[in-house]
Amino acid sequence: MVQCREHEKVDVRSGLAVVSGMEERPYSFVDLGYARVDTGRHVRCGFPEVVFCSGKTPEQVAGIMQEIVEREGIVLATRADADHAAAVRALLPDAKHHERARCLTVERTPAPVRPDSIAVVCAGTSDLPVAEEAAVTLQIFGNPVRRYTDVGVAGLHRLLAVHEEIAECRVVIVVAGMEGALPSVVAGLVPRPIIAVPTSIGYGANFGGLAALLGMLNSCGSGVTVVNIDNGFGAAYAAAQINRV
Repeated sequence: MVQCREHEKVDVRSGLAVVSGMEERPYSFVDLGYARVDTGRHVRCGFPEVVFCSGKTPEQVAGIMQEIVEREGIVLATRADADHAAAVRALLPDAKHHERARCLTVERTPAPVRPDSIAVVCAGTSDLPVAEEAAVTLQIFGNPVRRYTDVGVAGLHRLLAVHEEIAECRVVIVVAGMEGALPSVVAGLVPRPIIAVPTSIGYGANFGGLAALLGMLNSCGSGVTVVNIDNGFGAAYAAAQINRV
């Protein structure tokens, strides 16, 4: 059986789903017809399923978010546009639209705040949408965030002015486009895990972020971890997991 609605008991012998009333299990889900909402994600991974809005209709995003927030009291949606936000707010008036980050959040039951901060270091103002996606994700996961904006290598003194503050954080996310050099520099200054995020910002030979991605993958800075192009969410998720340890 695949239906996992509120008052239905589902027993899949393989262990893929077991739900009784509102009690969730690690491998439970709810079938909305157009989406199977993973209601066991929080138990398995520490945070409810996050909604990726791109390619979904506004009504689908609103329905999925409503299902999650009614069960969990908290939900995050990424890559949301104005139409998604309007539909979600019509159904969930307490939803917040973070326009620059392209995220939607509802926090009726906020996550516990962790004691250690995570730094989000952004090379240029043009990279801010990706950096803000990371920051919003970190915050809804309960991580204090320190933002450092426009500290790219073209003016290295701007980074040097704040590198001691950055070193106080538990994890450092570094967002950069162009040639993607900033994570290597930060890794040489800061004794913390570095998660590098290449962005699609740059001129023609940047190849939509491929140049920055390859630069970061070939970093001479020890221990630099790299996520996909423009993936601020992925970097934040990894940093939050490190901060939970």
